[in-house]
Amino acid sequence: MAEPETEGATLADRIDALFRVVRRPDREQYSNDEVARACRAATGESFSATYLWQLRTGRRDNPTKRHLEALARFFQVPVTYFFDGEQGAAVAQELELLGALRDAGVRSVALRAVNLSAEGVGTISDMIDVIARRERGAGHVRDGD
Repeated sequence: MAEPETEGATLADRIDALFRVVRRPDREQYSNDEVARACRAATGESFSATYLWQLRTGRRDNPTKRHLEALARFFQVPVTYFFDGEQGAAVAQELELLGALRDAGVRSVALRAVNLSAEGVGTISDMIDVIARRERGAGHVRDGD
């Protein structure tokens, strides 16, 4: 799993992370066109797929407050995700968790761990850390990492 966004993430990083993690009901990524169309409808202002692509890639980095509010509304995150480093990092961690839970294997492990004691969860966490270090050392990398 990729590391969560940090407080130093750029606006482009944060917007792109929303696209990677928040998915359509069929689990496919939203397109720039879909999101731009929804934002245009929400704000009544100009908001093109090209403009959104420019924001995602860092070619533009000064959107209006209304554009960011529309993006936040669309992706169901607080608008402070874009402005506040600490809040943005917290939301990014939650988004990464949601992304991981889309994986059926991860979801299965998480659901089975719910009934474990704190000590049991700690043991599972330690085991995961050991396996992750071993796999990194052996060059095993999952898609998206």
